[in-house]
Amino acid sequence: MESKSVVIALAALAQESRLAVFRLLIQAGPEGFSAGRIAEALGIAPSSLSFHLKELVHAGLVRSRQESRYVIYSANFEVMNELIGFLTENCCRGAPCTTSPPIRCATDQETPE
Repeated sequence: MESKSVVIALAALAQESRLAVFRLLIQAGPEGFSAGRIAEALGIAPSSLSFHLKELVHAGLVRSRQESRYVIYSANFEVMNELIGFLTENCCRGAPCTTSPPIRCATDQETPE
């Protein structure tokens, strides 16, 4: 993933409503939700939601598809994984990291007390 794409994606997520929409679509899985269902679940006015969805689609984080008379939005998991990979690619100087909080590098030494 290129730095420019990363900046666009992070900028899209750096807004409370868009972050909430993206997290909801992550939970929905590949099936996604209609705009009406997203608006209802998050209490966002349809005109505002339309703007936020446009920004997320532009950033590549969300996809849209037509199903009958509805537009269904779903998270773009491929781009999400690329973004996470970009952010963590040099984590811990290449050593595996533990996944339980707090995240720590396997190369970190415990300091005796």
